[in-house]
Amino acid sequence: MTYERFHGVRQIVWFNWPFYATAVSIVLAAPLVAWRAPLLPPSLVYWVIAPIAWWLAASLVASWLVYDRSSLMRGDWIPEMLSTPPREWIAIHAGFDEMSPMLRARFGGSHGRAFDIFNPADMTEGSIARAQRAAGAVDGAEHADWRHLPVPSSSLGAVFLLLSAHELRIPAARAALFEEIARVLVPSGTVVLAEHLRDGPNFLAFGPGFLHFHSRRTWTRSFAAAGFVVRSEIHITPFVRVFRLGRSA
Repeated sequence: MTYERFHGVRQIVWFNWPFYATAVSIVLAAPLVAWRAPLLPPSLVYWVIAPIAWWLAASLVASWLVYDRSSLMRGDWIPEMLSTPPREWIAIHAGFDEMSPMLRARFGGSHGRAFDIFNPADMTEGSIARAQRAAGAVDGAEHADWRHLPVPSSSLGAVFLLLSAHELRIPAARAALFEEIARVLVPSGTVVLAEHLRDGPNFLAFGPGFLHFHSRRTWTRSFAAAGFVVRSEIHITPFVRVFRLGRSA
């Protein structure tokens, strides 16, 4: 797949435009506030605008590195997660899917399906709603309930969750998803999950926005509850972690 220059950054800005509009407004208005309020210590103004300006710039740079410069969207890391292409697989997304076409291109001759688990009643954040509206129709995409995937038991060689599962904010919802994945996978099947984490690098890049992500401990608890263990993991830039999961012994 090919993308226009700065395609990823433009999407991130559009999906999160209220944050960027507010941040830019504060940074631009701060000098005026300092000038009109001479009794306000200048250091206070700087302490307010400095982190906002940092996260405004850092989030754009991190998004550019992840979505425009790294191998994430190209899928060059897929062979490291799967030694052989699966014959049957699904990719689960939450209203915005740019990964399934890449997977289909990588796994020529296999049978893959893309499931959209977006549910506006459960996924209420504005950014995902804007992403869902911008996505439009994806060829072959099927809407599905993550609690009841329309797939026979023990029929899949791989399940891909690429930057989507964090949209399930409630632990019980994530548990239901992974239990369903355990049901549809063959015993030797693989789960590939890619996510930003609630960690230091993502805090430096996205500031309080890193709370939208889950910690590594939260993910491993969700994996373990459904009988999965981490077989391997890699970084794609400091900001995205990819886990390869298999059934526990």
